Amino acid sequence: MIQITDKPISPELVINKVRTFGSGCVVSYVGLIRDNSRGKSVVSVEYQDADGRAEAGLREIAGEIKRKWPVNNVAIYHRVGRLKVGDINLVVAIAAAHRGEGLAAVEFAVDRFKEKLPTAKWETYQDGSVWTGE
Repeated sequence: MIQITDKPISPELVINKVRTFGSGCVVSYVGLIRDNSRGKSVVSVEYQDADGRAEAGLREIAGEIKRKWPVNNVAIYHRVGRLKVGDINLVVAIAAAHRGEGLAAVEFAVDRFKEKLPTAKWETYQDGSVWTGE
């Protein structure tokens, strides 16, 4: 369950998609656009998937998780477009039999997302400057 979308993401919807009767937990992470970064006040953050490869990058992360931990389901939703402070940019939800595997898998997913950022990223600051994380 991987999705790249330009629409707002509902964490509850993502969590409900991974739930199974064999799962003892669903561990989730909700990433937000914060109001500061690199010592500056943030106006917006923009993510783009110009080459259409972001979904494949998220699928690769989900595959790594499934190889490392005995999880029941993995969902990673990433929002693209121009997001304002407080908007949700990432939701990861993992259903597992036990919390240990679920917690470790979610942490891994978020770390890999940050390492391999599957989309181009621009942060626009109140002073008019822009940081590009391509």
